[in-house]
Amino acid sequence: MNAASVALPVLPRPRVVSASAGEFPLERLRISRGGQWDHLLDHFASEVLLDTGRTIESGVDGIRLERGVVVRDDLPFTEGVRADGAHDTDESYQLTISSRGVRILAPCEEGAFRGLTTLRQLIAAARGAKLPAVDIRDAPLYHWRGLSLDVSRTFHGPETLRRVIDMASLYKLNVLHLHLTDDQGWRLEVPEWPLLTSVGGQGAVDDRPGGWYSAAEVSELVAYAAERFVTLVPEIDVPGHVQAIFHAYPELDPHSDRGSKAAALGFAIGTLDLDHGDTGRLLEDVFRAAADQFTTSSYLHLGGDEAFGMSESAHAAFVERTAEIVRGLGKLPVGWQETARGRLQAGHLVQYWMEPREAARLTESDALGQLPPEVAAVLAENMLAAASDVPRACAQGAGVIMSPFTRLYFDRPHGDAAQDPAQEEPRSRLGLPFYSPSTLRDGVDWDPRKELPGTEADRGAIAGIEAALWCETVRDRDDLEFLLLPRLPGAAERAWASAGHEWDAYRLSLASQSHVWRAREWNWFRAAGIDWDKESNQ
Repeated sequence: MNAASVALPVLPRPRVVSASAGEFPLERLRISRGGQWDHLLDHFASEVLLDTGRTIESGVDGIRLERGVVVRDDLPFTEGVRADGAHDTDESYQLTISSRGVRILAPCEEGAFRGLTTLRQLIAAARGAKLPAVDIRDAPLYHWRGLSLDVSRTFHGPETLRRVIDMASLYKLNVLHLHLTDDQGWRLEVPEWPLLTSVGGQGAVDDRPGGWYSAAEVSELVAYAAERFVTLVPEIDVPGHVQAIFHAYPELDPHSDRGSKAAALGFAIGTLDLDHGDTGRLLEDVFRAAADQFTTSSYLHLGGDEAFGMSESAHAAFVERTAEIVRGLGKLPVGWQETARGRLQAGHLVQYWMEPREAARLTESDALGQLPPEVAAVLAENMLAAASDVPRACAQGAGVIMSPFTRLYFDRPHGDAAQDPAQEEPRSRLGLPFYSPSTLRDGVDWDPRKELPGTEADRGAIAGIEAALWCETVRDRDDLEFLLLPRLPGAAERAWASAGHEWDAYRLSLASQSHVWRAREWNWFRAAGIDWDKESNQ
């Protein structure tokens, strides 16, 4: 029996679900220590307390965590690559709830953690009553299941990042990709270049507070994420989006006399030049700092997008040199899809974001008219070149992370009306206005394998799924969470199970998630069409 035929208040929805007679009273739920995965049970109990206010005591005949092989019938073979580089991790699990108790079978601790996460959601939706008797077998379709977060245009401190990591973990996402550098601000501490943070780190959009992460703060965040099986992947965006570098070290700007209306509005056109000054040394020092601090990631993201004003040959040479630096540090390179316009080596990942048809629509419509003319022109040129990026990447043996902007860009305005009239103001304010609004259904009613450009043979190049939230319109944490929720579970649904599901069944599962969001005091958009206030007694 598949998940579509059994309604469970769990997202991503489990792959194989079999219901049976009986229930398990929550008042009898205990955790039993003395096994190899006691730390998982301790973490589980602390999360349930935050989710529901319920304390789970220790006792005999508690939740049993067992190491073993899960029957893979009807479960997918997990595809793609992991951000931590692990090759032997199996996230499958079997969760069995009966009138006698709760058992989780998994081949490794990460699978056991995923099973406990499913149990967390069932407990939160039960609202203090009983758990249904059910047998669940589950496994993800893609290894790389992530969220990219822009902390440059609006700086989000460590406490906010911990909240985002908690959200990601709740929905079985395992990557948080941090966009640490851009025109507006620099967030990574680099010992050899102190002005990057003390000067470049002060900036943000619209005079918002700046900031940066110390090496000690990064270490704490990496450890916090790892406890929740989330890998932090750092992005250093070069050769474009580098005005924060030029602000800190003007001598690195090969066109320091440049001035434009676009730059004044925050849409700077200007790039690093490999042959100019100490640019090469800067790249080596910066990527070394990223590698040293983000210790759990096997990948370093080198950006490579929107290198406005740079020739194609110079851009290709820059990407190739930066990828060489990354590999020299023992890491693998990942970049936005424009990096496919240069020579790539096996193991390189490209992040697909510009959908050819949508890019053509934007360039042919009046949407780009809201931007300075010089920016609109180069943006349109970049978008029109996007059609060949993914086929070129696949032809070179690169993997593809799917982040199509009509489906997975969370800086699009919410397309659903607000159930609460008080939320119409943030709904109208948040999201880039030249993007068409997207609904919650848009975010789940699609199949990544059918939307990847290229041939049928290219479908196997998908390395994973990653949503992205850019923060031009985001002023603070409330705004950030308003755009993240309730969209984030939809991205997780597509990363866990590629094929689309029935919308009506999905929205019932989504409605039940609001119990945890309220308990955690996470801000979220109450989209119309979802029965958020309905109590779940499943």
